[in-house]
Order: sequence, then structure tokens, then C-alpha cells
Amino acid sequence: MNKDLTVGKPEQVLWQFCLPLFGSVIFQQLYNIADSLVAGKFIGENALAAVGNSYEITLIFIAFAFGCNIGCSVVTSRLFGAKDYGQMKTAVYTSMISSAILCALLMLFGFLGSRKLLSLIHTPSELMNDSALYLDIYMLGLPFMFFYNIANGIFSALGDSRTPFIFLAASSTSNILVDILFVTQFHMGISGVAWATFLCQGVSCVLAIFVVLRRLRQIHVNKRTALFSWRLFRQIAAVAIPSTLQQSFVSVGNIIIQSTINGFGASVIAGYAAAVKLNNLVITSLTTLANGISNYTAQNIGAGKLPRVRDGFRAGIRLVWMLCVPLALLYFLAGRQLLFLFMDSAVGSAIDTGTIHLRILAPFYFVVASKLVSDAILRGAGMMNPFMFSTFTDLILRVVLSTILSKTALGSTGIWCAWPIGWSIATLISLCFYRRGYWCQTNADS
Repeated sequence: MNKDLTVGKPEQVLWQFCLPLFGSVIFQQLYNIADSLVAGKFIGENALAAVGNSYEITLIFIAFAFGCNIGCSVVTSRLFGAKDYGQMKTAVYTSMISSAILCALLMLFGFLGSRKLLSLIHTPSELMNDSALYLDIYMLGLPFMFFYNIANGIFSALGDSRTPFIFLAASSTSNILVDILFVTQFHMGISGVAWATFLCQGVSCVLAIFVVLRRLRQIHVNKRTALFSWRLFRQIAAVAIPSTLQQSFVSVGNIIIQSTINGFGASVIAGYAAAVKLNNLVITSLTTLANGISNYTAQNIGAGKLPRVRDGFRAGIRLVWMLCVPLALLYFLAGRQLLFLFMDSAVGSAIDTGTIHLRILAPFYFVVASKLVSDAILRGAGMMNPFMFSTFTDLILRVVLSTILSKTALGSTGIWCAWPIGWSIATLISLCFYRRGYWCQTNADS
């Protein structure tokens, strides 16, 4: 069901819109968590390390899909808020066509370069074959991941956060079951984990695209809708490219950090692989809620309702902090028990590494949550340069500090200490940019 985010009490509107998004991202993260959980429990520590090692490279491709999602979603939201439905449809079709071309190019790059990328991050020889196999199968499913993200962006732009939640709840639950079936009954090893994700994500994508196209047909316009517009493509690219670059550089930074981690051996790699899945569950959840705030911002700017942007910021901060409270406490106090879900032993170097990682990062989830809400407003308003500046500051600090601190007496623990420093400084920058936005310069009654 389409929903106009420009009417109603902002806090209530955001809660109703964003909570299903949160549910969706929880199920979406189950894809990757299930892969690591099944690999660690039913195959072994090296398999867990191989999946975690490959995951840092898959984030590059996810970054492009995320950029396409955000570019389509922000532009579509503005046109929906302005009730320009003909151009809104053209924006959707333009996004789909351009994303298909980009996806084909990335698949070619992935098939040709996956082993070279794995070598660049100093993948241990005992993990190379499994990591490469996982990535090759992942490349086959890239179109599903791309088009599902586009569909999800369109649903969000139309104010519908429930439909993608339903799709993901069904497909993610199925993915866990198929993961276990392929590994324990068919003895497919790492390939079984990858093929299970491919199959379940494919079904989810096809159903989502079908519903999107049917939803668009139900929105009537007076004249025939163009399938492609260079003008709208430029508007989409103006949001998508910075978002993609931001996520890509973050992924490249994570790969550099992964190469540092790889120097500490398979046990530390496995511990980080498990901990980063749990950490990414939080960050991705917060990012998805922030994407909902971007849609809210874009619709209200399209409708000329700037005071609602300020109200949305305050409501968004309350929303993400309420999410941070239980997760930060859970990770800090029960991180070891959660990590044991991925491993076959509750003691050892791997689980110790993961526990330290979670305890260092968990208290700072409130900080990064504030940054993501500020970034969401900037992105929804199309202010991409400030958004990128704060993000790159965070990334550069984390990469440089993780490299430096890992060579001190702290060892691998020094790597984890780089996260809070980068988050804190970048958050201050992002909040300053938000306060200087034109929505803060207007009168409250405008």
C-alpha cells in the first residue's frame, strides 16, 4: 500500500514507516548470518573464515546495488511527494534499465577478478579455494540482489515498507532451512551455503519485481510513460554515484582492514568474521532506518514542507537510539554467547577475538546512529558532498588507525579501537552539516 509521508504527525509517520523496514533488514541480514552460522557449525572454522573473508569483497557489489536503491528511491520519493506520477514511473524504469547494464558489467568484473581480489587481501592459502568458490556462485546471483534492491527502493519511495518485509521474512527463513539442508543432507560444503542464498534471493527478487510492476500499473497517468529519461537519469546518478562511492570506499577500506586482520591468522579471521556479522546487523539496521528517513525527507522537500524535516530528524534520533539500547547491552554483556552460535567451541582465540570486538564497539552504537540520521537528512535533500565528506573522514580514520594500532602492543585489539574514533569524529561533522541545512534556517511556521 502506497503512503504519503508528508501528512500526519512526523514521529508517528516515521515509526509506522520505519519499523517494517527494521523488520526487513533483520531478515535480510539472516542471509549472511545464516551462511556464517551454518559454515561455522556444520563445516568448520576454516569455512567460517572463508565466508567472512569473501564477505568483505561482496560488500563492493552490495555498495553498487545500494547506490542504485538510494538514487531511485530519493528521486522517486520527490516525484511522489510532488504528485508527478508520470515522471515518477519514468524514474523507476530509468533506474531499472541503467541498473541492469551496471549489473552486467560488475558480473564480468567479478568472474574475472575474484581471485585477484582475494590475493590482494592476503587470503591464507587454506582459505583461497573455498573463498573463490563462494564468490563465483555469489556473482551468479548478482542480478537478483540488484533488482531486489531496486524494488525495495521503489516500495520505500511509495511509502510502503510492509511488502518488502513480507518477502524477506519468507525468503530469509527459507534460506536458513535450505542452507542446513544443502550442507547437512546433501554434503555440499561451502557451495551449498552459496547456492542456498542464490536460490532464495532469486525467488524473493522475482516476486518483488512482479509486485512493483503491478503497483505501477495501478497508478494512472494522462499520457504514455517514457521508459527512459536522460534528465531523470542524471538526477538519479547525482544521488546514486556519491552513495555508491561512499559505500564502495567503505568496502575498500574494510578490505584494507581485512588484509591487516588476515596477518593475525585463521582464528582471528574467524572471530572477526563472526563478530562483524553481528556488528553489521546493527549498522545495517540503523542504515535501513536512515534510508526510511531519507525517503521521508525527500517526500516532504518535494511537497515544500521543510519544518517537517526538522521534526523528522528529532523523531529519527529517538527511533534509532531506542533500537541501540537493547542491542548495545546484549552485545556488551552476552557477546560471547551470541558468538558461540557461529562456532563449535565456547573457548579459544577465535571467540575471544570476537568478544573483544563487540565490547569495544557496542557502547558507540549511539554515536554512529546519530551520524546515520544526520546523513539521511542530507541525502534525502540531495546534499551529497557534505554526506560524503563525513563518511570519508570516518573511513580514512578507521583505515589509518587500524593499521597503526595493530602494530602496537594492542595487536588485533588495536584494529577494533579504530572504529569508535572514526565514528565519533565523523558524527560531529555530520551533525554540523545538518545544522547548517536550509531546513534549519526557515521559520517553524513556514
